[in-house]
Order: sequence, then structure tokens, then C-alpha cells
Amino acid sequence: MSIVAVKVLSTVNAPYGTKLSAEQLASKISDPASAVNFDASAFSFFSEVDENLQISFLGEMHVDPAIASDLARKFSALAGYPLPLARAA
Repeated sequence: MSIVAVKVLSTVNAPYGTKLSAEQLASKISDPASAVNFDASAFSFFSEVDENLQISFLGEMHVDPAIASDLARKFSALAGYPLPLARAA
């Protein structure tokens, strides 16, 4: 596992006591249902992981940045404050 994945997963998993794999998280951050279901792990990725790590993780996991950005915008609207990837294209 890459250092990027380790850093991202430790940030996302630790507060919630989860054990998501990088692949599971990648699926959540590219699935529009994550916002509908208020998925805490996906929200944690968008709100608690450093923006540069988010971008690196998207690349490593082959997640379409436009899809992730759209989901970040949905979470941003739900949270009521801007999230870094919400402003990305």
C-alpha cells in the first residue's frame, strides 16, 4: 500500500473505527449514493484529508476527478461549508 493510501485511510478510518480498504474508499468517493446516505467515510475524505492527498489518492485509485468533485459539491451543500474538491473541475 502506498504512503498516500496509508495517510488517507488512517485519517478516514481512525475516527470512526472502520477498516475500509483503499478500494472500498475509492468506491465510496465516486458513488453519488454516498451523499444521499450521508456516508461518514466519504465525508471524512472530503473534509478531513489534505487536498493534495485527496488529489494524489484519486490518481492512485483511478477515480475520475470530475465525479469526485461533483460528490464533494453535494457534501459541501449538505455540510453548509466549502470543501476543497467542491471547487475543482
